[in-house]
Amino acid sequence: MTTPPDQDPPTVLGSVPPLRAWIRTFLIGLCMGSADGVPGVSGGTIALIAGVYERLIAAITAVTPSRVIRFVRALTPLDGGVDLRGAFAELLELDIWFLLALVAGVGTAVVIVTHIVTVASQETPALLFGFFFGLIAASALVLLRGLSIETPLQAAAGVVGFLVAFLVSGISAGGDGTGGSLLLVFVAGMIGVSAMILPGISGSLLLVILGQYTRMTRALSEFIDALIALATGGSVDDVTATAVPVVTFIVGGLVGLFTIARVVRRALDYNRRATLAFLVALVVGALRAPVVEVRGEVGFSTDVLIAFVAAAAVGAAFLLVLDWYAVDLDLDKI
Repeated sequence: MTTPPDQDPPTVLGSVPPLRAWIRTFLIGLCMGSADGVPGVSGGTIALIAGVYERLIAAITAVTPSRVIRFVRALTPLDGGVDLRGAFAELLELDIWFLLALVAGVGTAVVIVTHIVTVASQETPALLFGFFFGLIAASALVLLRGLSIETPLQAAAGVVGFLVAFLVSGISAGGDGTGGSLLLVFVAGMIGVSAMILPGISGSLLLVILGQYTRMTRALSEFIDALIALATGGSVDDVTATAVPVVTFIVGGLVGLFTIARVVRRALDYNRRATLAFLVALVVGALRAPVVEVRGEVGFSTDVLIAFVAAAAVGAAFLLVLDWYAVDLDLDKI
């Protein structure tokens, strides 16, 4: 939405969408964040269902180095003075109001979901990871239904994707949820957030594969608790300490959003079927991760196995009902 040369850039008030649009976008963000918070469900799928996927991708790809430079220069006296209107015009090119409302919704949902997951991982790990196993299994069935393998390259990509997920999830899962360096957290943020905008591919699932899902849900929950405690006289040191992994993950996510996400997009453009075969095979291979998590947390007794299978059935039924009533996922739309 470039401003014609004979017109002034839009004013702040003149560009603000109506309250109804804010609420709708925020609610879509809540749904996306809830989906992104659990393995097996993709926030990108929710965006596709809600009809905002193309708008989201357009806003993300509008962030280019040249636009960032123009925005920064407008806020400095390098070109004869600070140009707030010019800087704001650059933000409008990014569909900033839409992004703000969407991110607010996603963030709110992620905080709520991660708190629930943190409690469940400590109290009922068999039920939690059984539910995740069902979500992942049903998600794999839905994705495989829309995938066709026609060439040896596509088959090879699928085998590689399965082996990567199966082997990495076996190595990474089953820890105490605190292992790994901050570099791994940064990489997990890059990969996880990038996947969150792809329909059908769950970013949280990739965190499970990397063994960082439980760690990051606990880290975010502890950070929120520290912020709440600070408001009632808590320690600033607690906030600082708990913020380190969260900030590292967010920075990694931002880097991934504007790098890895573009690489995946180009891979899809270059060879869509082979790339999709690799991504879908990741989901299938990741079925090992919840099993390893439960085995490491509590072991598989008869009671645990029954609880795990029952929770898996509930998770699978939930996702299949969502797929049946909400969306007929077309991989060609990714």
